[in-house]
Amino acid sequence: MTDEIEKLKMHSPDLTQDNIAKIRALFPGCVTEAAGEDGAPTLKVDFDQLRQELSDSIVEGPQERYHLDWPGKRQALITANAPIAKTLRPCREESVDFDTTQNLFIEGDNLEALKLLQETYLGKVKMIYIDPPYNTGNDFVYDDDFSESTAEFLERSNQKDEAGNRLVANTTSNGRFHSDWLSMMFSRLKLARNLLTEDGVIFISIDDNEEHNVRKLCDEIFGADNLIGPMIHNKLNSKNDAVNVQRNHEYIVCYRRSTRYVSATKIEASLEKHQSDEVEVFREGDDYFILNDPITTRGEGGTLNKRKNLGYTVYYNPQTSNFVAVKDYDVELAQTSNDEEEIYSDDLKLIGEGYLKIRPPKVRGKLGAWTWEIDKFNSSKRDILIKETQNGYQVRKRTFLSSPVVEERNGRYFVTHTKSSNSRSILDFSTNEGSTQLSDLLEHDGVFDNPKNVNLIKYLIGLLPHKEFIALDFFAGSGVTADAVMRLNAEEGGNRKFVAVQLPEETGEDSEAREAGYSTIAEISKERIRRAGAKILEGETHPDWNKDVGFRVLKIDSSNMADVYYTPDATTQADLLARVNNIKPDRSPEDLLFQVLLDWGVDLALPITREVIHGKTVFFVAGTALAACFDDGVDEVLVKDLAARAPMRVVFKDTGFKDDATKINVKQIFKSLAPNTDVKAI
Repeated sequence: MTDEIEKLKMHSPDLTQDNIAKIRALFPGCVTEAAGEDGAPTLKVDFDQLRQELSDSIVEGPQERYHLDWPGKRQALITANAPIAKTLRPCREESVDFDTTQNLFIEGDNLEALKLLQETYLGKVKMIYIDPPYNTGNDFVYDDDFSESTAEFLERSNQKDEAGNRLVANTTSNGRFHSDWLSMMFSRLKLARNLLTEDGVIFISIDDNEEHNVRKLCDEIFGADNLIGPMIHNKLNSKNDAVNVQRNHEYIVCYRRSTRYVSATKIEASLEKHQSDEVEVFREGDDYFILNDPITTRGEGGTLNKRKNLGYTVYYNPQTSNFVAVKDYDVELAQTSNDEEEIYSDDLKLIGEGYLKIRPPKVRGKLGAWTWEIDKFNSSKRDILIKETQNGYQVRKRTFLSSPVVEERNGRYFVTHTKSSNSRSILDFSTNEGSTQLSDLLEHDGVFDNPKNVNLIKYLIGLLPHKEFIALDFFAGSGVTADAVMRLNAEEGGNRKFVAVQLPEETGEDSEAREAGYSTIAEISKERIRRAGAKILEGETHPDWNKDVGFRVLKIDSSNMADVYYTPDATTQADLLARVNNIKPDRSPEDLLFQVLLDWGVDLALPITREVIHGKTVFFVAGTALAACFDDGVDEVLVKDLAARAPMRVVFKDTGFKDDATKINVKQIFKSLAPNTDVKAI
């Protein structure tokens, strides 16, 4: 047993290893030890054994299947899963209300940003809106540059042999640019899905060049059943075309993370049923749900004679709330006989264990039938509640609500009437108006091509039946999503937060943007958000709004840690003597703090304070969520003072202790004074 302080890994998660861990949990025998590239043992998937486990489900070789494929897809998946040794460096001078705001603006490649956010925002983003670069046949500017020459594409896609001879007669530009664009989007959408809450949704603006491929791509990543629906955005202008149909519209493709997504209309339906401005909801842990009608068929046509294959009995134990649905009756007898003892068998041992029979309801003197098939019943137990009534027990369906605003009164919970509704399929929002909105804010025309109308994004955000969540836009462009979040909060008193990501792509030398003083797209986006926030504060706002129009600017950069931190085996003794400190000399303590927040998965928007304690600077994140000191000369007096505050987490610089004795005693001090504190070093 050692008292050595555990070191943070200081790089993004290795998603391939995470996937191996998931396979290991399901099929322990399919993960084994094998030699890695460096000869050291590592965990690997035994695919031969996995094939045996899934022998009834595997599709192999040239067998026909329904799927989307393109040259470069495997590499895009590897690119998405590979870890990176990068960090986010705070930039106070470009931020607004850095210490208090809950909004983030991340400047850098969005693929890297999505990797860096995997631990901090895993399953925490309620809504994603993106307006990715449309595939117009041009190369796009990303560090994972998938653009390539026609010759390279032909060889990689097996359309050319090594001698350069064409193997197929496809045109060059169409396939090449579809493949490039799909690879760029695939890796980003794979990572984005991880960030969505179970009831989260993603909206993707796209034109007809790739709308059909976006649908197939999202079917694979999110599941075809999770398509909420394509919406048509009528831009209220036309693009002249002498040959083809004029293009007056684009598309907004919307998918949910899972079937747990619940729209406001389901609350509405329950409210209408109760004819009230509020409805009682029920609680299970941190989840709330409404009860729908019993999952039985009532009225004409509900007899076993009509639906004989659905009949079954539910056995329920009221002491343990356990239940199981069992086919224990004679179907043929059920069509003619009303004698329950004759129809239902008694060979089950459940009743003696405290279970009761809950049979299908009687309809007009005959036995009825459940609405759900037995397999669906057994696979949907989370969505079922067996409720005691005056007439016995009743099987009810419950619909979970996504983050409702709930009021508790005397142990009962109520949700207020919401005005949200399902979206219409055709949305009329002028693109010209979007350009005018941006020009008015920046006081200069033409600095950004075809910015989205902020009212369109406000409409999409408003479709979610709650006012407090995180909205992510990782193709931030002109900053329209951030603008829309702030405007809607100001109007409704909401507490939605935005995370905007934009590559610092250079503007054209002779462009209107460069003439107006903007050297990168990210600069346009940040200035738009600054001015939009200031303008919102000048107008009338909701009295409950927190007036947060700030944003914390974080820039993607190389790791704060020197190479020796990651590759100690490749470092000579002379290197170690010259580089005792494993932190790059140009990095500040606040730089280190944000890399620690990333590595530990702590919210990057939490308030940060700093105190000088015994002559050393100590950062406190959200009070006692995390304490960090990166100064040199840390002694036991400071360590004991921090331990007395019992923070959830504490981190020091590995080389920052006054002497070896202090470093050795740190864990023992915290174990004695604050045993629940997680202690680590960098």
